[in-house]
Amino acid sequence: MNEEQAILDFFGRAENLSLGLSVAEQMDELRLRMNNQVWRDLLIRMKSFVSERELPWQIELTEDRNASDRLVGLYFAARLEQEVHLRPMVEQQFLGGEWRVYFGLMWSAAPTPELLGLPPVNNLKVSLQLAGFKANESFLAWQWTAFHPRRRDFLLRYSQRPEALLDEMAAILKTMLTDHGAALALANAALQNAPHSTTVSLAQLRKNLPG
Repeated sequence: MNEEQAILDFFGRAENLSLGLSVAEQMDELRLRMNNQVWRDLLIRMKSFVSERELPWQIELTEDRNASDRLVGLYFAARLEQEVHLRPMVEQQFLGGEWRVYFGLMWSAAPTPELLGLPPVNNLKVSLQLAGFKANESFLAWQWTAFHPRRRDFLLRYSQRPEALLDEMAAILKTMLTDHGAALALANAALQNAPHSTTVSLAQLRKNLPG
């Protein structure tokens, strides 16, 4: 009998069930707190990177739409007033019974076909697709990562070697911003100077998550 089965058998006994359920509730709360702290720690790293490189972004935490006490990611907002632009982001999504992290470039509002056809925008999209990114209506580019922030192996790594894990998470964003930052700046400049038609909100866009 393996260790996990022995634990299940122990807490499955009638006299131990109440204790087991209490422990499960406390562990769920601990997972949530650790998950939230991961995003806060990553925010600090990315703000430092943006400041050092003097990049034109403000970075904010993303809250769960259904629970404001739960953090699910980070998003980058342009410092200039610009309704339609591409914004780097990283976020976790519940898929297949567990949370998994993805990242990419999200539209701040739905672009018109004319905006999608702008050469700098199309060039950026092609470049990112060659780098392995996918695209949909909400994202010019997105990609899954190997990070599962509520899973045991992830949380144990975060507890034991937080700096190494956070460096790995930050690296995916840093690489994207380093490799494609110049093209992203050109795309957003083209979007800022182009005439705009009716758009939809970011909230509407976030309904179309990767999948």
